[in-house]
Amino acid sequence: FRESNPKRIPLLIFKIPIFKQPNTRYDMSSRRDFVKKTALVTAGIALAPTLAYGGTKTTKDILRVALIGVGLRGTNHLTNLLQRKDVTVEAICDIDSTRITIAKEHIAKAGFKAPKVFGKDDYDYRNLLEDKNIDAVIISTPWLWHTRMAVDAMKAGKYTGVEVSAANTMEECWDLVNTHEETGSHLMILENVNYRRDILAVLNMVRQEVFGELIHFRCGYQHDLRFVKLNDGVTPYGKGVEFGEKGISESKWRTQHSLLRNGDVYPTHGVGPMATMCNINRGNRFMSMTSHATKAVGLKKYIIENGGKDHPNAKLNWKQGDVITSTIDTANGETIIVTHDCNSPRPYSLGFRVQGSQGLWEVDGSRIYIEGKSEPHRWDDAKAWLDKYDHPLWKKYGEYATGSGHGGMDFFVLNAFVESAKENLAPPLDAYDAAAWSAITPLSEASIANNGEPQDFPDFTRGLWVRRKPYNWIKDTY
Repeated sequence: FRESNPKRIPLLIFKIPIFKQPNTRYDMSSRRDFVKKTALVTAGIALAPTLAYGGTKTTKDILRVALIGVGLRGTNHLTNLLQRKDVTVEAICDIDSTRITIAKEHIAKAGFKAPKVFGKDDYDYRNLLEDKNIDAVIISTPWLWHTRMAVDAMKAGKYTGVEVSAANTMEECWDLVNTHEETGSHLMILENVNYRRDILAVLNMVRQEVFGELIHFRCGYQHDLRFVKLNDGVTPYGKGVEFGEKGISESKWRTQHSLLRNGDVYPTHGVGPMATMCNINRGNRFMSMTSHATKAVGLKKYIIENGGKDHPNAKLNWKQGDVITSTIDTANGETIIVTHDCNSPRPYSLGFRVQGSQGLWEVDGSRIYIEGKSEPHRWDDAKAWLDKYDHPLWKKYGEYATGSGHGGMDFFVLNAFVESAKENLAPPLDAYDAAAWSAITPLSEASIANNGEPQDFPDFTRGLWVRRKPYNWIKDTY
């Protein structure tokens, strides 16, 4: 599978054995029995992986995993790992002793041996990485730690999973790519929305050219997070006005970005699925981007309404615009509009729209229009179309993802990571994806600071996007 020169990415797609559906139906109340019986050799890899830089293929029956960060997101990963027979949790790391206690209780309740514990200071994770008994690490820490921890993990030879976004600056984006290429260690960005049921159904439609030739996408992260960003853990839910040292959970660190940065700081939930559909880094790439920001009024208004105009935080001047809009041009001629909207009152939506020469799908309203199939000038309810093109993964294994988090997609993204790591294969969402998607953040900051001036995307593949092949996920997975 690997060319003699490890610095060249092969075109061959790794052929995954077909998992045969059992004739009998499991009587299960959870995913545990299913995962223990099968180990899901293929089920988790929605997009079949290819070997990339370094990384000789291996096969492990048991993957020894460590978690760096066991806050809310890390604990979710831990819970799903504990459902598996083919994983052991060797170590956990967090500077919050309360979260360590919670994680240890989960592990003991699941019947696993007690893990090694790290977290005496911010850099104790490096001692964890020195443990030769650890094969893979999952990083679920505040954003500013993602790249430095991922780089250290790859240098330590660990198969690395990092939560979103993967990087904050352009330098960090290059650090991820360069470290992957220099060490041969693999990195997977754990973008769970790529495994959402409707997203994989639409991807199925895209691959079968139901929409014709692709021309335009819309997406984003549109989620009222004021109660998350201003949460002291004391006042009633949704009424807090504190962050930083006085905050809890994400308000300890996330809110500071809105105070100091004016850019799209959280782009991957939206752009990740769209980038996969238009084959970014695999026959296509991002070329340039322009960004604009509205005024910032949402957080200040919220603080005044819930804490009073005399509260110290009411006097802060927030830098991040309430709505940030970025437009990306691709090498193949598509455009992608990405929206960040987290500081104003609104229902949750990722705002997906996939449009081609033959029709389009929009997530809001769950509607679709296909020329020659739909009644002219009238939307179809998308449900029948999504059911028809439901992805094989979800049709076969959807029931076992119940309860895993975020509507089941957490089950699939974690399983893709585990199965790729066991084989030491390039993951379906790799270091080049992590860099390209995360680069939206620094580029949007630069564009906004320069009155919407276009910003060029680096080519993180150094030209190899031309020859890298899209994952032939139907043929090679089923």
